[in-house]
Amino acid sequence: MLGFLVRLLPFWVREPLLILVGTVFGVRILYLALVDDAGWVAAAIGAVFLLGTALRVRVVVHALRARRHPAPAPSAGDAGDRGDAGDRGVAADAKVTAPATPQPEAAPAARRPAEKEPNAWGQAALAIGLFAVIGAAFWFQDRLPTPGGDDAAPEAATCRHDEDAKLPSAYRTTPGAVTGEDLCRALNLPALPGLLGTPTETATYASGTDNTAPLTDRKVAQPEARIEFDTYTVELSATYNKLTVDQYQGLTAYGNETDVKELTVLGRPALLTSDHMMKIQIDLGSGGGSGGPVEQGPLARTLTVAFDAQDRGGSYDFTVWSESGALPEDRAVISIAEEVLPRIAHGTE
Repeated sequence: MLGFLVRLLPFWVREPLLILVGTVFGVRILYLALVDDAGWVAAAIGAVFLLGTALRVRVVVHALRARRHPAPAPSAGDAGDRGDAGDRGVAADAKVTAPATPQPEAAPAARRPAEKEPNAWGQAALAIGLFAVIGAAFWFQDRLPTPGGDDAAPEAATCRHDEDAKLPSAYRTTPGAVTGEDLCRALNLPALPGLLGTPTETATYASGTDNTAPLTDRKVAQPEARIEFDTYTVELSATYNKLTVDQYQGLTAYGNETDVKELTVLGRPALLTSDHMMKIQIDLGSGGGSGGPVEQGPLARTLTVAFDAQDRGGSYDFTVWSESGALPEDRAVISIAEEVLPRIAHGTE
């Protein structure tokens, strides 16, 4: 298609354009072959481009010479003289019996105005300018910002939820229980990366699940939400049991939690703890579905906040961790809770 369009161009536009393209490509390919060690194949291709360009330059030079020194065209009078040369001898021998009648002189033929020929150099300059505009358009295509923003920037992940999954009975028997989808929508804030100290990142994964608390015979609702970024992963869960934050603090003395801090978040009792995640490897290949042993994962920081200021049982858990083991400051985890908790209490957007 491109070749067909090029053939439709006038000679003085097409040839300079092809010469310019061939020169640029030929020199560039030869440069890559000689400097960047692109190989002899690239050098041969560059030489072919330059050879084709040289042939086209030769054609243009001959065309320019022909326009400057055109060959003299034979006149009509000369052709008539040569055509009647054989008849003059016969006319000389013939006897003329009638007197010669004078013929009226023919009126001089009207001269046509000379047609203005196109300027070859002007057409060549126009072709070069057109090629420069096209090249600049391609070069700036990926560099100019679009009105809608940066198209290359990835979009943040939206919350995933299995709509066909049946809600456990524990949610129906627990007044005011939220679902995993509710927690995910509340947690998946546009400001969440900034609160974590990584404002340029976007969520790569977001989901909510309607789980139940372990060891409760599926009678205690425990919805969970998870938002993943390149640096950190944030998890939010709500446990609808009778355990208070004060009671949980007493249990930390018997568990593996470290760096325990008591505080208040939005007027509610809260507790900051640290513990290691569990790392489980699952073989999905030819290993028959068996996995490796449970290992100790990276360190996580968890903020537990009571459902209400009276601490009558039940709590939200905000957990932040990363594969590298790095953790954000405690102030970041507290800020996330202060932003998300009102959205859970008053519903999401």
